[in-house]
Amino acid sequence: MAYCSTALTIEFEIHEIITVHYFEYMKDFVFSGESHDFWEFLYVDKGEITVQANQSIYQLKAGDVIFHKPNEFHALKASGNKAPNLVVMSFRCSSESMRFFEEKSCSLNQEERFLISRIIAEAKQAFSTPLHIPSVEKVELAPSPPFGAAQLILLYLQVFLIHVKRNHFEEGDAPIHNLPTGQMALSSNSSHLEQIIQFMEFHICEHLTIKAICNEFSISRSTLHSLFHKEKNCGAIDYFNLMKIERSKEIMRDGNMNFTEIAYFLSYSSLQYFSKQFKKTTGMSPLEYFNSVKKYSNELTNASKKRREDNRMI
Repeated sequence: MAYCSTALTIEFEIHEIITVHYFEYMKDFVFSGESHDFWEFLYVDKGEITVQANQSIYQLKAGDVIFHKPNEFHALKASGNKAPNLVVMSFRCSSESMRFFEEKSCSLNQEERFLISRIIAEAKQAFSTPLHIPSVEKVELAPSPPFGAAQLILLYLQVFLIHVKRNHFEEGDAPIHNLPTGQMALSSNSSHLEQIIQFMEFHICEHLTIKAICNEFSISRSTLHSLFHKEKNCGAIDYFNLMKIERSKEIMRDGNMNFTEIAYFLSYSSLQYFSKQFKKTTGMSPLEYFNSVKKYSNELTNASKKRREDNRMI
C-alpha cells in the first residue's frame, strides 16, 4: 500500500512579531493615536477605555478585544473610574483570513483570555525587552530563553485567532463550544477556581484564611491546595496576597489614596509591612512603582501628542 501525504490549510501565516506589551496606565491616560502597516489587537484586562478606529468610536470594558488592520488610525483613552490594564500585540500577517478581523471587536470567553495570558507568559521568557514600556518599538530576543518560547508565542497567537474567528465572527454559524474530553475537566476546574477567586475579590480588604475558603465552598484543604497549584502554580493564600498587591497597584494608579491609606484599606498591619510585601512581589517599592507608571504614561501621552503635531505640520 502506498502512503500519500495530505496538504493542510494554514489559515494564518505569521512569522514576525512587532511588539507584545502589557501596560498598566493611570486612570487619566490618553493616547492621541497612530497608524502603522501591520496588524494589532488590543485587549482590556482591567478597567474601561474608549477607542477610536478611523472614524468609529468603541467603548471597551474588561474582557473586550479590538483588532486594528494595517494603516488604520487608532487612538484611545481611559474612560472608567479604574485605571486600565491593557495587552497590545502587533504582528505581520498577509493571510486572506485576516480580513475577518477588519473593524471587529468582541468580548472574549475564558479560553480565549487564557490564550492571551499564555502569550504574555511566553513573551516574558522569550524577550529581554520589558513588556511594560510603551516606547519599545522592537522586541529583543532573550539570550537563553526556554526551548520553543518564541514558537509558542506564534502558536498561541494562531490558536487565539482561530478561536476568535470560530466563536465570534462565523457567518450564520453558532459559536463552537465543544471541547475534547481532556479539556472539559480543565474548564470545570477553572469554573470552580473562578468562583473562589471571585470570593477572594469580594473579601480583598480583609484577612482571609484557608479555613474560611474551605468552609465557604465545602472543599478540603488538600483539594484547594491542588486546585491552586495546578492552575496558578501557587497556594490559595499566596494568590490572595498577589491579588492584594494588584489591587494596591490599581488604587495607586487611580490616585485616590496615599500609601498609608492603601495599607489600611487592604488590611495590612502597617505601612512598613505593606511596603515590604509590595517590594517582595514586584521588585519595587510602592513609590518606585507609582513613579515608573506615571513616567511611562506621561512619556507615551507626550510622544503621541508630538507625533500628532508633527503630522499636522507635514
